[in-house]
Amino acid sequence: MSRPRQSVAAELEVRDLGRMPYAEALQLQRRLQAQVIAGRARPGAPMHLLLVEHDPPVITVSRRRGARTHLLAAPESLAREGVEVAETDRGGDITYHGPGQLVAYPILDLNVLGLRLHSYMRFLEQIVIDTIEAFGVTGHRDACATGVWVGDGADARKICAMGVRVSRWVSMHGLALNVTTNLEHFELIVPCGLVGREVTSLARETGEQCPSMDEVKRTLVERLLREMAPGSA
Repeated sequence: MSRPRQSVAAELEVRDLGRMPYAEALQLQRRLQAQVIAGRARPGAPMHLLLVEHDPPVITVSRRRGARTHLLAAPESLAREGVEVAETDRGGDITYHGPGQLVAYPILDLNVLGLRLHSYMRFLEQIVIDTIEAFGVTGHRDACATGVWVGDGADARKICAMGVRVSRWVSMHGLALNVTTNLEHFELIVPCGLVGREVTSLARETGEQCPSMDEVKRTLVERLLREMAPGSA
């Protein structure tokens, strides 16, 4: 259940990291999460949003039992494609990150936002649904699978994967929205451990009308700020 939302007096610091290796971004997340936790004693202490495309491409595997079995590619295939593998402490299963994919890491005090884990995931999904709607793509939730999907029934395609970690009610990790991602790299894994579920991107859904990465970043930040505003929940 959500808690009453406080006035969001804290500033949101947005950092566009450009292209960055996964391990480097993870280290930054952990440092900022610790700062947000420590900063609760200071009114108006900032929260953070990191935007990044991971390069080199990387497959991240959670600690969930069986997640490693969803890595389909042999080490030789991964080396040939230039794709690394990293263990991660987020929730979820296995996923892929690479150039052309907008990864957003919100480092937010969920107490300030009046959210708990379930409502926070719905919060992230709504941000993505609103973002892709701005580019003519209709997204929706799947009651059985966290993330954002397009298309219906057997034709449903996942456009955004999500996985988070919360410590003392401050979030890290977040969402991965496929913009112009190399979708062939998802064939190296069973994405999110969901057998037979297709993955898509804004480029595949919109063709020549695909927005630029900068446009998607700008829109996602605007939608996040709107969702954070008091009275939006």
